[in-house]
Amino acid sequence: MRVVLSGGGTGGHIYPALAIAKQCAVEFPNTKFLYIGGQKGLESSIVPKENIPFEAINITGFRRKLSAENLKTVVRFLRGVSTSKKLLKEFKPDVVVGTGGYVCGPVVYAAAKLGIPSIIHEQNAVAGLTNRFLSKYASTVALSFEGMEDAFPGAKNIIYTGNPRATTVYEADKTKGYTTLGLIPGTPIVLVVGGSRGAKAINDAMIEMAPYLHTLDQVRFVYVTGENYYEPTLRAIKAKTGNLPRGLQVLPYVHNMPEVLASTTLIVNRAGASFLAEITSLGIPSILIPSPNVTNNHQEKNARTLEKAGAAEVILESALTGETLFGAIQKIMRDVAIQVSMSNASRRLGKPDSAQLLVEEMRRLMQKRR
Repeated sequence: MRVVLSGGGTGGHIYPALAIAKQCAVEFPNTKFLYIGGQKGLESSIVPKENIPFEAINITGFRRKLSAENLKTVVRFLRGVSTSKKLLKEFKPDVVVGTGGYVCGPVVYAAAKLGIPSIIHEQNAVAGLTNRFLSKYASTVALSFEGMEDAFPGAKNIIYTGNPRATTVYEADKTKGYTTLGLIPGTPIVLVVGGSRGAKAINDAMIEMAPYLHTLDQVRFVYVTGENYYEPTLRAIKAKTGNLPRGLQVLPYVHNMPEVLASTTLIVNRAGASFLAEITSLGIPSILIPSPNVTNNHQEKNARTLEKAGAAEVILESALTGETLFGAIQKIMRDVAIQVSMSNASRRLGKPDSAQLLVEEMRRLMQKRR
């Protein structure tokens, strides 16, 4: 199998593509890959580290308001289509997969014009602008959330697969997660994460509630600050409590997050789609604090899906304080019945076979073409 992957801008678009690549390599060990991404996106540094050949195109997204910059974006798009066609003709893929971000636009569009089967994967509960455009050209639209079919009225074929990151995390070893944190297996863990770069609002709330952590003396709190917030957070917590509380670990980054997630009892985080796929594949209860600084407020809609199912509690950033956050954590961690109920609800939403479903669709499209 020969596969072109495209997705970029954020880890939420890149890591699902890499999860698909991993599953392809398991099922079809001789698979050849080419990843087409943006010149300035995170994919340009992340993908080469995975030993996947990478080619970059110069592309930007449309501005929401009328702007002369949008004319330049159209020109870049057309040039991106031309470059993508050249790369696709040289590589000769059996299928092209786009996992979101505006870089997918010219790549999947070029594939359609060349008659190459393609799949676009929508991670969020709100369809992105690029995927809405591409849905008329792609062979298949794959959804992370059920009930989104109406967002793609021109699509040829729609399937519900979940998010392929779920497959990667589902296979993680929780014992290694406890070892990473230096904790005895079975220790109750509350993991607080503000995203790969951190989040100021969550950081501030964590500092505020640090003096209260001792009241949950059997629980271990792990706070992943993001590199930029690490030193200031340590200083602020020590200034507030005198010393770092005994039950708290503060870390700048976790390199084996799937394994740490597997050992987690309750997680506090934003509501990015890939993250939600990961926690539901493991059945982890969550307290979600959606970022208000995202297109179409899609993180709140993602979070409300879990809240409606009973798998999560949602705290909007406007209502977030150390008191409100610790109150929500206390309620869950002091009641095993709530933990079990939320865990079961979370697991029911999970799609640990997501990557397999996507690879099966790729195989189907490839055979249909032949």
